[in-house]
Amino acid sequence: MLTIRNLTKQYKGSNKGVTDINLAIEAGDIYAFIGHNGAGKTTTLKCVVGIHGFDKGEILINGTSMKENPFLCKQQIAYIPDNPDLYEYLTGIQYLDFIADVFEVSVADREERVKKYADAFGITNALGDLISSYSHGMKQKLAIISALVHEPKLLILDEPFVGLDPKAAVVLKNIMRELCEAGGAIFFSTHVLDVAEKLCNKVAMIKDGVLIKAGTMEEVVKQGETLESIFMEVACDDKAD
Repeated sequence: MLTIRNLTKQYKGSNKGVTDINLAIEAGDIYAFIGHNGAGKTTTLKCVVGIHGFDKGEILINGTSMKENPFLCKQQIAYIPDNPDLYEYLTGIQYLDFIADVFEVSVADREERVKKYADAFGITNALGDLISSYSHGMKQKLAIISALVHEPKLLILDEPFVGLDPKAAVVLKNIMRELCEAGGAIFFSTHVLDVAEKLCNKVAMIKDGVLIKAGTMEEVVKQGETLESIFMEVACDDKAD
């Protein structure tokens, strides 16, 4: 589904970036990506979705190179950044129609999916309002719905639970499970370690731009330990930022 090989990205004039990242996200995976602020999570995700170029390595979406055929790759994925920038002069439904048009989703399919997810997140009655009037949490819900409207096989999320109320967080977790049960995959960054431990089957930890641990949740979190205790031990020592 997603293969990251020897990914290296360095920012000019800075020591920030990522070095030699190798990960494989397979169909059915809910894969957590954790690390302290500035560790390289967002940089990696932006490289994966084609926002950032990179210096070395390869990123493959279902075997297709993001460098060589970004258009085909982007047709198969959806990305939600940690602070989505939406067109605030549009109404919620206008924005969703715009995204559906971009991905050539039929009118019947978009109506069915928008109703399903807007009802689940409780924002159906607000879809006719301008996005500028939405709270942060409502904007986050709208961004999630827009990412799901074309039924992506791979969902890339950067801190998706930030700003969501408890009910919406449960709805999102259920949607994530459904997508993966249908053969999709999810790769997401998070600081909510207890949620990651319960929700995900795989996890990777990054520190100072370098991958320090990755594998199944059972491999990484041994019996009697927690993901939080492992993270504090390997990623938050005195050398961490």
